[in-house]
Amino acid sequence: MKIVDRFSNQPRGWILAEMMAALAIIGVLDFTTSYQVRLLPLYAGPIFVTAWFLGKKPGLVAAAIASVIWWTANWYNGDPDLHSWVRNWEILRHVGFFLVVGWTGAALRAKHDSAGARLLLLEHSRRLENEIVDISEAEQRRIGQDLHDGVCQVLAALSCSATSLKGELEKKNLRAEARTAGELASLLQSAVIETRDLARSLVSAHVSDVGLNVALEGLAQSVSRLHGVNCTFRFQGGDAGADEQVATHLYRIAQEAISNAINHGKAKNITLYLGAAGDRLTLQISDDGIGIRNTGSKKGLGLAVMQYRARLIGGELAIEQPAEGGTSLRCIAQIVRREHENSAAA
Repeated sequence: MKIVDRFSNQPRGWILAEMMAALAIIGVLDFTTSYQVRLLPLYAGPIFVTAWFLGKKPGLVAAAIASVIWWTANWYNGDPDLHSWVRNWEILRHVGFFLVVGWTGAALRAKHDSAGARLLLLEHSRRLENEIVDISEAEQRRIGQDLHDGVCQVLAALSCSATSLKGELEKKNLRAEARTAGELASLLQSAVIETRDLARSLVSAHVSDVGLNVALEGLAQSVSRLHGVNCTFRFQGGDAGADEQVATHLYRIAQEAISNAINHGKAKNITLYLGAAGDRLTLQISDDGIGIRNTGSKKGLGLAVMQYRARLIGGELAIEQPAEGGTSLRCIAQIVRREHENSAAA
């Protein structure tokens, strides 16, 4: 690698001059060692280096120069093959070999550069995916915090005011008005609960605080209240403790899968399953909806986001359609233990 780096840092003119000098030295050796010692492989080195670092045309030029040097050295040292009826075959064989070496060096360099460009593009794409997910997380947290600190507090204050108004109306024996105020207070209390559930679903900080299994159980309860579907959660296995990134992405995958099941699959029953076995976490979301094939184009974006999240944590995402109907989504990820758990275990 040091030799390659040294050549890469040199000007193109220097590389060409060095390779031509190397060919000249090989030609002198070829002349002095007589035709009985074949130095054909030595010519290939400078030709290949020239083609690799300078391109196809300089590589083919180096091959032509090597052909002239080889012919001159072996002609004047009396190579019988060049002084007999096989002369044309020998020239064709050697010149063809040199040209193939030059072309091969350029082709391998082009393939190497293309592979490097694809790797850079892949790394750039992954960074963009990560940034998009991070921006999405930050925006969801901001909206959730605004709902919790703003709208939720206003609704709670209005609920208290409506309850107080109900009491005042009852004191004045205005029962119909008091009943209306009570209904308003009840609706406002329901709105507070729904807003709090919505804010909690947008803010994922509680996932790392309470643990993934508890957060998913709360998600199932919240979905049942907000959407009127039967959403249940089941946990199996030992400790499901994972670092914040893994837990957060699995939680978001569950959210997206549930949203697709309700909004696109028209599901009425949804089951969340989390299994912990060894160093693996298995998250599965099953529903009784109409299936993924009948959903609209928006689900394609949700599925892509789930796949992004699975890749970010080194997981595998699979979607199945059971024979009995509905959709089953499974994500398998490696458990990365929290830092404080690792230090405590040490």
